[in-house]
Amino acid sequence: MAMRGGGYGGYGSYGGRRGGVVRERSSMKHLGHLKRLFPYLKRYAWVLAFSLVGLLVVRAFMMLVPQFMRTAVDSLAYDEIEPNYVLPALGILAVVILQSGIYIVARRVLRRISVAITYHLRKRLFNHIQFQGPTFFNRFGTGDLMSRAVNDVRMVRMAASYGWVMVVQTIMTFVMGLAFMLYMAPGLTGWALIPLPFVGMVGWFMARGMYPYYRERQEAMAAVTSFAQENLNGIRTIQAMAQEDHEIERFNRSSTVYAQKCYRATRYQAFMDVGMQTTTHVSPLIIMFYGGSLVLAGELTVGTWTAFSFYLGMVTMSVTQIGYSLSMFVAAAAGTERIFEVLDARPEVVDDPHFQPAGEIEGKLEFRAFSYRHPGAPRPTISNVDIHVNPGETVALLGRVGSGKSTILKAAVRLLDTPKGSVFLDNHDICDFPVRKLREIVTLVPQDPFLFSATLRENLTYDDPSRGDEPIWDAVEAAGLEPTVRDFAEGLDTIVGERGITLSGGQKQRATLARGLIRDAKVLLLDDCFSSVDTETEDRILSGLERLRGAKTTVLISHRVSTARHADRIYVIDNGRVLETGSHEELLAKGGYYAELEAVQSNQELDRSRKSQLLHSLETDDDEEPILAAARGDA
Repeated sequence: MAMRGGGYGGYGSYGGRRGGVVRERSSMKHLGHLKRLFPYLKRYAWVLAFSLVGLLVVRAFMMLVPQFMRTAVDSLAYDEIEPNYVLPALGILAVVILQSGIYIVARRVLRRISVAITYHLRKRLFNHIQFQGPTFFNRFGTGDLMSRAVNDVRMVRMAASYGWVMVVQTIMTFVMGLAFMLYMAPGLTGWALIPLPFVGMVGWFMARGMYPYYRERQEAMAAVTSFAQENLNGIRTIQAMAQEDHEIERFNRSSTVYAQKCYRATRYQAFMDVGMQTTTHVSPLIIMFYGGSLVLAGELTVGTWTAFSFYLGMVTMSVTQIGYSLSMFVAAAAGTERIFEVLDARPEVVDDPHFQPAGEIEGKLEFRAFSYRHPGAPRPTISNVDIHVNPGETVALLGRVGSGKSTILKAAVRLLDTPKGSVFLDNHDICDFPVRKLREIVTLVPQDPFLFSATLRENLTYDDPSRGDEPIWDAVEAAGLEPTVRDFAEGLDTIVGERGITLSGGQKQRATLARGLIRDAKVLLLDDCFSSVDTETEDRILSGLERLRGAKTTVLISHRVSTARHADRIYVIDNGRVLETGSHEELLAKGGYYAELEAVQSNQELDRSRKSQLLHSLETDDDEEPILAAARGDA
């Protein structure tokens, strides 16, 4: 379940509530998520095996250290044994040096595997996200995706590389330590092992309850990341409306929820650690009392008792490691589940990469009884629409906000899951085209302008940075952006800032229009690209379009009759249906919606023109200052 933004309230993701309704416990079902990491382990199987062998050799050498100490202690404790502490000391030194060398190499290899797995997982996540559609991004927010790619991958990394090796290493330490204990003092071993099953049970049962805590903590982290990302993107709006304090308070609430989730997970982990350590302390007490009595009775030497204590420490440490290992795997399982929630999301648009249209594409675009309903919408956005655009034509779609115009253009480039048999390019169903090929032929300039934090040149030549200056300036001039670029001190090499923040709305809109024009596509779709420019600039842009596009197909969306009137044919869209169609003159003659809209907008333009002329005439007459002030107030 993906979460967007805050909103954790009093309920956790797993049925828990602040007061303590029983949470779902972690089980093998949850740890089963880890099996999806096996392909990454398999890729580095030989390297992991090498590291494992090295670490097992290190553990084997560690088992020799108590034997050296046993020899040295007995030689010093008993007169009948000749003192011998130099050779054991040199033996311990040799073991430490050899152990350190192998350990450093093995851990370095494991670290490299850890980094490699992180790299492959994040790359796979990023690549997968690139091909997702609007439904996916409605489900997963940007901040949530960032949290999964950073925090969840970090949780998975250690378990996928070092975790499995640590488990085998722990088991081998337990087996080897127990073997030496049985060899030296079988009876004492039986007494010393009595508490260990209880230690394992405490670790196992408490680890089973950790999964919801880790899952909720990661979701709370995703909420904080989502909130911060959205806040920073809208910082200008927040400052313009003086809502800084309100946003700070909201962030404090979201951060508090995350801190509470972290505290819960940490507190639970601490309780588990305390419970296991308390239980493991019983074994040393048994060794101290019962083992000490055996030494006093002469049934056990001091050196054997000392070595036995070291082996017992290794064994109990191994059992204690079970709790740590389980907590690490539980955390990794929570992270793995969240990562594969994203990776399991199938792209909405699936194409056939082998289809190749016969002959050259001319640019004929058709919508045949096209209908589309957005997922979860109560009614269709588009219903049974027929639109025909011949090669080289300029067609305008005009209508109210929300009438479905943008949906039509998005369907033409399959930004939506376009129904098969409804949209055709040169009589080929666009669903048969490879998506990459389709979007090379049909270029969409979206309604919301977006610029990358780079130079203006890099933004304009985004699809092909190797372009020369001539096509760039042609596109800039046609988009009406040339005077603006000439005014920049750095020209085309001006850094536009994040999301083009240094440019005005109209400048960003013209820059994205130039980015679309420079591709010289067979079909160009313009989604209301003139909404942020004045009518004079719009006329220049339309003239540039006519010059640059020539005989190529263009479909544009506009709310202005002054824009639509230049098109060869106009489709009036209302409530997802074609209301009227025809040329400018034909639609005026019908006296319908288009004619009424033209009359309203013409009167508005006339009123603005009269006011402009009045202000201009009054500004040239020094004796009419009161009238000038009144006119400005009315304007």
